[in-house]
Amino acid sequence: MSDLHEIASEADFEAHISSLPPSALLVLSFHTPWAAPCTQMRTVLQTLASLYTPTTPPSISFVSVNAEELPEISEQYEVTAVPFVVLSRNNTIIESISGSNPIRVREAIEKHYQPSSDAGSTEKQSIPPPLEAVPREIDEQQQQNHQIPQAPSAGQGTNGINGRAAEESPSKEELFARIGELVKAAPVMLFMKGTPSAPQCGFSRQLVSILRENSVKYGFFNILADDDVRQGLKEFADWPTFPQLWVKGELVGGLDISILQNPYPASFI
Repeated sequence: MSDLHEIASEADFEAHISSLPPSALLVLSFHTPWAAPCTQMRTVLQTLASLYTPTTPPSISFVSVNAEELPEISEQYEVTAVPFVVLSRNNTIIESISGSNPIRVREAIEKHYQPSSDAGSTEKQSIPPPLEAVPREIDEQQQQNHQIPQAPSAGQGTNGINGRAAEESPSKEELFARIGELVKAAPVMLFMKGTPSAPQCGFSRQLVSILRENSVKYGFFNILADDDVRQGLKEFADWPTFPQLWVKGELVGGLDISILQNPYPASFI
C-alpha cells in the first residue's frame, strides 16, 4: 500500500516530484503542528494513501509538507491557510482545498486519479465510500482555515498559479458567514497585513511582538491574500483599520487597544 511521505526539505521535495511521471497525481497536504484540524487531515490522508497499491511508475503520490518550515514550497502553491490540500499533475495545480474537509478531499482524489495503463487490474480504480474511522469530534469552527506564515509575493494576486481563474465574488451574506467562522477559527485570531514571519506593516509587526511576548497561541489571517475578507471585515467589525485582534469571536480592537489591556484567554498565555 502507498503511504503519506513527509517532506524533510526543499531538496527532498524536488527529488520526490522529479521521480514522478507526468501522469502521476500528486496529493500535497500542507500543515502546521499547532493547528488541530491538521491532525484530522493527516489521519484522513494516511488512510486514503493506504488504499492504493504502489505501482511502477507511480500513478499517485501522497506527501505532507510543514508549511512553516518550508515556506518556499508553501508560496509556490499559494498556501495561506492550513490544512491545505493541493492536487497536482505534471507541475500543474488541478485543484486546491482549503480547510478540514475530508469528504471534499476524498471526492477530489477520486475525480482526478488516473490509474496507470500498465498497472494491472489490482490498481485502485476509485476510493471507497467515506471511512468510518475519520474523526468527527472537531468543532466546525475549529475546522476553518488556520493561517500560516506565508504571504503572497509582491504583485501576486489571489488567483491560483498557472493562470487559474478567480472565483466569482461571494454575496454579502456568504462573505459575512465566512467571516463569522474565521473570527472564531481560534480562541485568539489576528487579522493582519502579511504574516507573523513577514509582517507587511509596522502595526501588524508590533502586535505580533506583543502576542509573542505574552506567549499567546493564536491563529491569523493574512488580509492581503484575500481582498473579499479584507473589505468585508471592515464592515462586519465596524472597524476600518488593520490589524484587528479577535478573542473568542469578539473584536478586541487594534494595536492601541491591545497595548492598553491584556485580553488574551488565560489558557493561551
